[in-house]
Amino acid sequence: MTSSQLQISRGEDVRDTARTLSRYLDGIVVRTYAHAWLEELAKFASVPVINALTDFSHPCQILADVQTVYEYFGDRTKDIKIAYVGDGNNVANSLLVGAGLFGLKLYVATPSGYEPNAKAYKLGRELAEQTGGRIELTNDPVEAVRNASVVYTDVWVSMGDHDGENKIQFLKPFQVNEKLLSYAEPDVKVLHCLPAKKGQEITEEVFEKHSEEIFNQAENRLWAQMSLMDKLFGEFFGDRNSSP
Repeated sequence: MTSSQLQISRGEDVRDTARTLSRYLDGIVVRTYAHAWLEELAKFASVPVINALTDFSHPCQILADVQTVYEYFGDRTKDIKIAYVGDGNNVANSLLVGAGLFGLKLYVATPSGYEPNAKAYKLGRELAEQTGGRIELTNDPVEAVRNASVVYTDVWVSMGDHDGENKIQFLKPFQVNEKLLSYAEPDVKVLHCLPAKKGQEITEEVFEKHSEEIFNQAENRLWAQMSLMDKLFGEFFGDRNSSP
């Protein structure tokens, strides 16, 4: 349902929308822009609320990403180097937290002034200290990609981004192309959370060469979110949804 299909379009308080929908639904999955709006909704909802995307974070995407890396590297996953190259956006923020949570070794390379959110970086580092992970930020894409087994990128201009044209000029050296990948491991896997703007953050040549990984990653959004809902609803509703 879009906002135009809800009473929000008529000025209804977020808290009232949350309390009404909680009477109708077993859970609410929200894809929106303002993270604060989602937090307000979750505060007043009495059913599980899943963040499918905000301007600050994209945790559901990262669950699928980590699943994909484990599928390719198995027991080696915590030992390999993962590089994220591009804009320090919502995906980068959640990847920092996910890397810390799962104990991964992550290097994030962005232009100066376009680093990930400081709060996400701090949380990721704190989690990494507990799980044995490693998180590093750099403004040098070669440093991040050097000897990496996974290179990950995302669109340079996200939904609702009003600094897009200005940002692109700073991001050009961070394009995932054959030259940049020459610094990575020979059998490097390339990930992209889609949709891709080929010719900007990634060349079409690299995209097509690594399309199997990228579309396995896309498929895993289905399985990861099914698992997430199973866990949340199972814990929330207990035996109510159990089969006889």
